[in-house]
Amino acid sequence: MAKLIAILNVIAWSGFWAFGYLALSSGSEAGSQTLVAILLAALGGALGLWAYFWLIRHSEATGYAKPRNRVTIKEEETA
Repeated sequence: MAKLIAILNVIAWSGFWAFGYLALSSGSEAGSQTLVAILLAALGGALGLWAYFWLIRHSEATGYAKPRNRVTIKEEETA
């Protein structure tokens, strides 16, 4: 499953950069094409972020990556 998410991550970020470039470089006369490129770039960016964060959580959970330093609140500190 992790390999599929990693492939999705690469494809999503590629779509983000490709359609983002098309949206930025299109002229003002291409209104509907610019809108479609913006929507596809946003979709690629959202999927890319989701896949990236999933991969981070998965690698920390499986022990492949060292977990981040996070503050844990103990019950004795809240009382």
